[in-house]
Amino acid sequence: MNTSLLTPKQTAETLGVTIGTLAVWRCTARYPLPFVKIGRRVMYKSSDVEQYINSHVFNDSLQESLS
Repeated sequence: MNTSLLTPKQTAETLGVTIGTLAVWRCTARYPLPFVKIGRRVMYKSSDVEQYINSHVFNDSLQESLS
């Protein structure tokens, strides 16, 4: 199993949010970004972060046609 884990800092930098925002997302389950708990540490699988990003891609031309 080759699972690359990211720290909250790395994940926050990748997503362009703060570490605090990630903490709020975890506590409120506002966004479906899975995380891994290893003892007290919180980590994110890079594949989950990539999937989260890909699920939030929008095509502007589609948005215009819906208006």
